[in-house]
Amino acid sequence: MLNIHVHHSLDEIDAHCWNALCGTDYPFLRHEFLQALEQSGSVCAETGWQPLHLRLEQDGSTVAVMPLYLKSHSYGEYVFDWAWADAYQQHGLDYYPKLVTAIPFTPAWGPRLGSRLPDAELMPLLAQGLKTLAERTGASSWHGLFPSPAQQQAWVAEGLLPRLGCQYHWFNEDYRSFDDFLAHCSSRKRKNLRKERQKIVRHGVKLRRLSGEQISDAQLAQFYRFYQLTYLKRGRRGYLTAEFFQLLRERMPQQLLLVLAEYQDQPVAGALSLRSSDTLYGRYWGCLDEFDSLHFETCYYQGIEYCIEQGLKRFDPGAQGEHKIQRGFRPIETWSCHWIREPGFRAAIEQYLAEEAALVREQIEELSELLPFRKE
Repeated sequence: MLNIHVHHSLDEIDAHCWNALCGTDYPFLRHEFLQALEQSGSVCAETGWQPLHLRLEQDGSTVAVMPLYLKSHSYGEYVFDWAWADAYQQHGLDYYPKLVTAIPFTPAWGPRLGSRLPDAELMPLLAQGLKTLAERTGASSWHGLFPSPAQQQAWVAEGLLPRLGCQYHWFNEDYRSFDDFLAHCSSRKRKNLRKERQKIVRHGVKLRRLSGEQISDAQLAQFYRFYQLTYLKRGRRGYLTAEFFQLLRERMPQQLLLVLAEYQDQPVAGALSLRSSDTLYGRYWGCLDEFDSLHFETCYYQGIEYCIEQGLKRFDPGAQGEHKIQRGFRPIETWSCHWIREPGFRAAIEQYLAEEAALVREQIEELSELLPFRKE
């Protein structure tokens, strides 16, 4: 017999128990990361992310955990369902609230639950529990965003609708250096990439890579200013508070990388990434002054160089951005899964997702032709 418990804060779930089930290599599912989002005030009911984390218990022992949020909007998800919400409204129905299993503000695919039970035993109970919770909370739907391939397949087997997306990731083909990576590009593309990097040298901008233990209070404060400026240029504030970044540096320093750009000995831009044992995740960026190609150098080329030096196999620089392709980032498939409570809308969305998937696959095939690598 499995019992499902709902927790309104990650503080209610023992950190050692959570990490024992979820692991600590993938940074975003760590108890420390998710707890920092809540303790900093970045994630809470007031920001539209009300925690309803699930804990499954068997014979008095916790055997599975899953992050879950009751959402009153669709911001910070990177799987866009605004059209679905509009359709509900046009038919006099409420799309919000909805239930979402995701890493808030983080479109990096990976595990979305931790368990020591086989999927065949866990998923039917979990799916039924989510449907019951949706009834209790008045949620229109449940959405699992950017799950690992294995979890995506398990959810689809329980009747959830799969949605195909596209991101751009760089893969390390055992390159010995950045120049070795460039050697695998066509002559014209190789020259273009070198020119972009040389522009930064001519500007007099210097780049530094700092691990979490090396980041000072002043550097972290300066980075946070850059981060907020990115959003203020679009007329709003960033999702994350300064305390969130302070907590990350305090609790997960070994998984942080700050690339700091300096001009005349003053910081002018920064990019903060997280890492696992084999992947670099580019997450947050901002700048004070605009320099030609500064974004490409700070967010992409420094990350590629770091991956080669550290022997990391993959670089996930974040969602969207077709401009990444000509810099060696391959278009890849990403997935989300969706349960829609209203049968009529479920049928319509299922048809829409099938048509959308065909277009995304066609797009991935076409974009792959734009990669800078030499043809074999």
